[in-house]
Amino acid sequence: MTAVSRADVETALKGYVDPYLEQDLVTAKCIKNIQIGADRIEIDVELGFPAAGYRDALVVALGERLAALGAGEAVVRVECKVIAHEVQKGLKPMPGVRNIIAVASGKGGVGKSTTAVNLALALSVEGARVGLLDADIYGPSQPRMLGARQQPESPDGKTLNPIVSYNVQSMSIGYLIEEDTPMVWRGPMVTQTLEQLLRDTRWHDLDYLIIDLPPGTGDTQLTLSQKVPVSGAIIVTTPQDIALLDARKGLKMFEKVEVPVLGVVENMSIHICSQCGHEEHIFGAGGGQRMAEEYEVPFLGSLPLDIRIREETDGGRPTVAAEPDSRIASLYREIARRAAARLSLQARNYSHKFPNIVIQNT
Repeated sequence: MTAVSRADVETALKGYVDPYLEQDLVTAKCIKNIQIGADRIEIDVELGFPAAGYRDALVVALGERLAALGAGEAVVRVECKVIAHEVQKGLKPMPGVRNIIAVASGKGGVGKSTTAVNLALALSVEGARVGLLDADIYGPSQPRMLGARQQPESPDGKTLNPIVSYNVQSMSIGYLIEEDTPMVWRGPMVTQTLEQLLRDTRWHDLDYLIIDLPPGTGDTQLTLSQKVPVSGAIIVTTPQDIALLDARKGLKMFEKVEVPVLGVVENMSIHICSQCGHEEHIFGAGGGQRMAEEYEVPFLGSLPLDIRIREETDGGRPTVAAEPDSRIASLYREIARRAAARLSLQARNYSHKFPNIVIQNT
């Protein structure tokens, strides 16, 4: 049997480039333990993002590389651990929430809310604890999308328990008003309500809180960037030139307020006829990818224009929940893994480990 060193094992592991981290696991510091015995090699891998749908494939891929060293049995153990990452300067992570991810678009009608709810469900299916905040005060849609119309309970008269649907904690102004009640409010009332919904909800031990933002770059987005500790943002667009023009504004806004853009999602990228199977790029082709390349941010993936996505979301069962084994659900899970992996590469937030220093005159 061939004598194998630690360097040999690391060299073998470096030959595998993780498709989500886009680098090898040794460089990404995901290899936490290497044990070389007389007739077996054991390694422990710790991913910084949820990867339930990817874990088995990773175990097989790494196991084959270790077995090729000729040192006997290869044992690969993979765990996922999500930590808190850096947010804007002067802000600290919220209690009970490790990371906040904003899902934004420059304009309405690009499927941002549908993408947000399916990404939240996808992260949950991948093994994370997830929450979803509907930040669109004027047009809340998440209660209908999640099939939840009950009012949240308040255990102390001051805070609210989130509504739980499909294992995702959620909060929306839509839970507190009738569905057809218009919110005829000025900007300050909207931003104050958003802050209350965020901070007065009793979020429980979340790895990720997805915030479904209203379209545009107005008061709500400004409040989010100045007062809410955001770890990263996802930009949703369609390939259409007009949508891309506005999406660029959203991307630049996050850059100005120092919120990292985790990537771009291109929605409605291609239409597949349900009758004949003909494929057609109704809104153009490749716009989202070109935008990502132009601004040097990751392209997280494309989603089709499919009637099932609309029907299932309108019916309160988003595609990831309604058809968990479908191709479309797998696309959402791929995008969720890429975004979470991208976030895992950012600097860790250590603010909770430092004590508050108070200077008093005596």
